[in-house]
Amino acid sequence: MFEAVIVPILIVVATVAAMEFVAWWSHKYIMHGWGWGWHESHHVPHEGGLEKNDLYAVVGSVTAIFLFALSLWLWAGLFWIALGVTIYGALYFMAHDGLVHHRWPFKYVPKNGYLKRVYQAHRLHHAVKGRDGCVSFGFIWAPPIDRLKADLKKNRERMALEMYESEDAAAVNQDGTVGRV
Repeated sequence: MFEAVIVPILIVVATVAAMEFVAWWSHKYIMHGWGWGWHESHHVPHEGGLEKNDLYAVVGSVTAIFLFALSLWLWAGLFWIALGVTIYGALYFMAHDGLVHHRWPFKYVPKNGYLKRVYQAHRLHHAVKGRDGCVSFGFIWAPPIDRLKADLKKNRERMALEMYESEDAAAVNQDGTVGRV
């Protein structure tokens, strides 16, 4: 029982947790670094439902498919890692694309609890015009909002950042047409 059920569950949960770190690191150092060419589309106004930034989701999907395939030949445990990567991708889609950026045909803005914190944290990420000085690079885990606001204020003062006038202005910039699909 332990080996057949508990170990796979532990591998999946550990992979989902590790993926949040991988996503945070990739977002901060790749997407806001040398990968800005794709990610910039996510920080500027645009028309239509797709962004060049969506290519990062394709990379994640191909990685999961590759791991599923390798699990057939190398080590069966890779299946559970691939499943964890896939679950993380689904959570990312729901939290980031759906909840925060309203890329669903309906709009839901959480009024309290953890989902509100995730929503606010990502809105603060988009408060800066450009790639430098942003805060909150995770997608599912969000630091406390007061800490993010303090970090953003420090960055603004230290780096003379260009900021959006309001949260609404930042939201319009990043979401384009709310409710797009």
